[in-house]
Amino acid sequence: MNPFFERDLRISRRQFFGKAANGIGVLALGSLLAQEGFGATLQGLAAKHRGSPPRLPHFPPKAKRVIVLWQGGAPSQVDLFDYKPGLDAHRLEELPASLRAGTRLSTMTSSQGKFPILPAIKPFKQYGGSGMWLSELLPHTGSIADEICLVRSMNTDAVNHAPGVTFFLTGSQIPGRPSFGAWATYGLGSMTDELPSFVVMTSSDEKKTCGQLFFDYYWGSGFIPSKYQGVQFRSDGDPVLYLTNPPGMSAELRRGVLNDIAELDHQRLAEYGDPEIETRITQYELAFKMQTSVPELTDISKEPENVLTMYGPDVKKKGTYAHNCLLARRLIERGVRFVQLMHSGWDQHTNLDTQLALQCRDTDQPSAALVKDLKQRGLLDDTIVLWCSEFGRTVFVQGDITKPNGHGRDHFGACYSIWAAGGGFKGGAVHGETDDFCYKVVKDPVGVHDMQATLLHQLGIDHERLTYRYQGRDFRLTDVSGNVVKQLLV
Repeated sequence: MNPFFERDLRISRRQFFGKAANGIGVLALGSLLAQEGFGATLQGLAAKHRGSPPRLPHFPPKAKRVIVLWQGGAPSQVDLFDYKPGLDAHRLEELPASLRAGTRLSTMTSSQGKFPILPAIKPFKQYGGSGMWLSELLPHTGSIADEICLVRSMNTDAVNHAPGVTFFLTGSQIPGRPSFGAWATYGLGSMTDELPSFVVMTSSDEKKTCGQLFFDYYWGSGFIPSKYQGVQFRSDGDPVLYLTNPPGMSAELRRGVLNDIAELDHQRLAEYGDPEIETRITQYELAFKMQTSVPELTDISKEPENVLTMYGPDVKKKGTYAHNCLLARRLIERGVRFVQLMHSGWDQHTNLDTQLALQCRDTDQPSAALVKDLKQRGLLDDTIVLWCSEFGRTVFVQGDITKPNGHGRDHFGACYSIWAAGGGFKGGAVHGETDDFCYKVVKDPVGVHDMQATLLHQLGIDHERLTYRYQGRDFRLTDVSGNVVKQLLV
């Protein structure tokens, strides 16, 4: 038997069941064809079966990097982005039942007896040369109105947090698929060997009013090799666990240990061909280099004072959204391809009157500063900044409107708003429309898979061709749907 196939027969139990749908057939066919002199051909087929990284981009990209500014909990598009001055005339009137028909709601409000309309709690203003309408709660976002492409017609099937986040970030409401960042780094590779190609940082509002958790499958690699998963930087202690040498171990001793381990791992990789062994090799080497690169990255003491001021008063507090936004820029400068900031606090079911303004204060200035900072450094042209969430909020009241801290808005997936800047997205543009009640999309809808396809397109990737074979099926980020929304692009 060809030694290549002898190696592939030494698979673990996990590999066997994970690939049993077609793996056994490939191996058996390979054994037969190897006897007929087709071994080289089958080596290529088996490599494809194991999911070798594709050669990308498919076409010249507009963007090389992505920064996701995830606003966990779902900001209210009614109060922040989707200007509906006509709602004031309908304040606390019942939302027509005919309009509500066929719209999916969460169980928290689907059985409510009444659905009183609540207009935006703060006035809107026009910003920039484009005259974009935004809430006065977002003055800093208003200052970059001519840089952002505002999508008012996003929609999703999800109405609960975890499925909604999972859907937007992995293409499926069910956990287990590769995340967007994992797909991007799998397809395009790394631009640096000093830092991970995909980095994640989390933050929350100061009072931690939002109880939603950030699960690691939001940045996981699913069934593709784990070296493509996001690396989470912590706010306390070492940014990355176990990066510092333990007491008594010098850098020279650590280097020698890693060399010995690498030699053993290479032997094992040659024998078994398990991609997780290759991941182990590359991650050990990366961790060694990160002992130098990460401390330099996270030291912001040399940042000019005017830059720190631009990001706001919280920028020097580790773990805050402002601090993470500044680190995102520093990561991008150093060759990291995909940065995902996960911020929670937008889940205003009962505290809309107080918490919405606090969330805007925490996130508005740093988000705008990041866009400005990238632009003045010449990085915005080929970097996508995406401000997004899992869904939006209802136009009707949840709770008791007579209580200042007893009412808010429930989850709502039929329409919501996000924005993108840089990387070939149209600045100063507004895409899509909702009806007069901000309840349904009436023009140019954009689904989750459409947005994913568009983002991949800007990275030079045809979303239908970036696939990974698993359990007999060629999976992709956009599943079986999605179209590039060219109206969003320059």
